[in-house]
Amino acid sequence: RDSFIFILILSTFVDYLLGSIIDRDIKHDNYNRLGIWVFISVAFNLSLLIYFKYSNFFIAEVNNGLAALGFSTISWIKVTLPIGISFFTFQKITYIVDIYRNKRRAFTSFIDFALYVAMFPQLIAGPIVRFHEISEQITDRKETLEGFYQGIFRFCWGLVKKVILANICGEIADKIFAMPYSYLNTNLAWLGAFAYTFQIYFDFSAYSDMAIGIGWMFGFRLPENFNRPYSAVSITDFWRRWHMTLSHFFRDYVYIPLGGNRISTCRTYFNLTVVFILTGLWHGANWTFLIWGMYHGILLIFERISGLRDEAGSSLFLFLKRLITMVLVIIGWVIFRSKDLKQAVFFLTTMFVPVKNHIIVGPEIYNNRNFFFLFLSAIVLFLPRSFSGSRLLLSGNTSMAITCRVLVMLILMIYSVALLASGSFNPFIYFRF
Repeated sequence: RDSFIFILILSTFVDYLLGSIIDRDIKHDNYNRLGIWVFISVAFNLSLLIYFKYSNFFIAEVNNGLAALGFSTISWIKVTLPIGISFFTFQKITYIVDIYRNKRRAFTSFIDFALYVAMFPQLIAGPIVRFHEISEQITDRKETLEGFYQGIFRFCWGLVKKVILANICGEIADKIFAMPYSYLNTNLAWLGAFAYTFQIYFDFSAYSDMAIGIGWMFGFRLPENFNRPYSAVSITDFWRRWHMTLSHFFRDYVYIPLGGNRISTCRTYFNLTVVFILTGLWHGANWTFLIWGMYHGILLIFERISGLRDEAGSSLFLFLKRLITMVLVIIGWVIFRSKDLKQAVFFLTTMFVPVKNHIIVGPEIYNNRNFFFLFLSAIVLFLPRSFSGSRLLLSGNTSMAITCRVLVMLILMIYSVALLASGSFNPFIYFRF
């Protein structure tokens, strides 16, 4: 694993060199080889990503096929996935493409480019920062006391969400998804689905909050990654609010270059399908991720055909759309969380076909603390669409408001540290992607 740092350094140097060559050719109106340099960079970056992220899956599937046909299998030493490779790979691609599109000039300093690629707050799990969004901040930024103060609160807010809400929801979800099939009933299946739905949101948004907060401390303004996704009134609206930097990447660097919605209706549906197959695969080498991506792509196409992606309508109609969207999102998360397609099918079947076997579940799931924080997490489903916890945290500049914020955050931080000290550690979900 110590060699991973050399992979990051080598790939950073290659893209720095190619970016400089592209910038030089544009400066001298030499456009003949631009496409070749871009292709080399993208192919190099994606080759590394595919090797480290998908080779184990590919070999395992080939071996399963060979074994089924009675042939000897391929001997293979499993490849370990470098942390953050999905995120810094996409950022390096945006660097090359933005220079090619003449949106920004290449960095003259290798140190500046290395800082962009390996900026520690968001290197491991995002948000994905496109080059044109932050290039000027890297060469000219200002640290302020106000930014440092806001950054501390944003970081603490993220830590509280992770340790108190995400981890406790994760405890419930992990135990239910790990149960033998014979133990599962409909109530437990829905409880596990809800718990994971809250866990993945609070876990990932917490990391984004912490990354954005650290960025503020050092004078960087990183892009927001979430905007109340569980208040969405359609799957289209959900993807405008969930992991927004990933959605923006695929929109600007895949969907639009493929033609977007400018060519024909059929081509638009094809482009959406490609984007969401890639979105699923980006999350990991498992059939469940691929099916999850295709599931969301099919829902988006259906909304375009039916017109249900529109946000107009009465309050009751929008409420019903929000409820249906939430159920569809939960179904998707069950597929996403399951270890394989067999578990996903069984879990979803148990959710929608009543199973009433009376299994005695211990206090590790059914206890007052878990249900209190699960209920607290569920409040996010009922808050207004415009509500923002981080904005509420930083609003109000009176001495009374500041004092209340500091006291509340201090209490929550003490409790968070106590939970961490007790050994209730649960890694960020998106570290594995």
